[in-house]
Amino acid sequence: MPRIYLKEFPEYSPQDLARKDVVVEAAKLMAAAAITSPRGGGIDQVEVEIVYGEEEQEVLARKVEELGRMRKAKIWRNRLFSEAVMVREADAVLLIGNYRAAEYPLDSGCGLCTGKPSCYDLYAKRVTKAGALIDLVDEEPDPNKLVNGPLCGFKVLDHGHAVGSALLMARRLFIDAMPLFSVSVAAQKLGYCPKSQFVVGILLAARNKNPFVDILPDYHVLNLERVYSTLRKQYILARMVYWYDQRSWYPPEKSGQGALEPEQE
Repeated sequence: MPRIYLKEFPEYSPQDLARKDVVVEAAKLMAAAAITSPRGGGIDQVEVEIVYGEEEQEVLARKVEELGRMRKAKIWRNRLFSEAVMVREADAVLLIGNYRAAEYPLDSGCGLCTGKPSCYDLYAKRVTKAGALIDLVDEEPDPNKLVNGPLCGFKVLDHGHAVGSALLMARRLFIDAMPLFSVSVAAQKLGYCPKSQFVVGILLAARNKNPFVDILPDYHVLNLERVYSTLRKQYILARMVYWYDQRSWYPPEKSGQGALEPEQE
């Protein structure tokens, strides 16, 4: 009878990959929840990507570290470096993008985007053609900005419904989930959710211990992977030091007790 064996350790072993597959399936259900979430006007505006695998997550983690090195404040650097470790420890990353917030405002005059009681200010800060069509292709975004705004406030609120619906699904499935701004920006800069003007990244895991909470200071040098590597180094070095051979370590049993006589030298 076919069997599926799930176990967290060793990392990326067949039993661990089977466990990670469960999280990927949960991510698909979260994607469905995000896509079917309520939104103003009832028009589609959400695209979703799921990132998983050691190589893909390593690229994303290194991009988060790159964003950290761009920050001068130590508190931001340490935070982003720690969140890069969380990307590596996640089982999958769910990315939810919105491709209408910058290009197709709701034109309701709500004032959520810039605080002014009309959508004129948003259009004024964008390149427009044919009177009132925003042209993102002809724009040159500021590379120092993490989010290319302004964005339609109503569309952003709708996106909150999508993210909230996905997180609710994760809760119902008992999947640990952590949305992070750093992951969102890094994923967008790497080209994920290519049609979207902003992306929300959610780390997902199904481990014995939630890897996204109870984080130590300087976690990028005090995480579990570093502990494993350090322990392995110390263990190997200890074995290389001169010690008794295991064959002569245990004393021979006394004769008459069913044991073999020790070899004569």
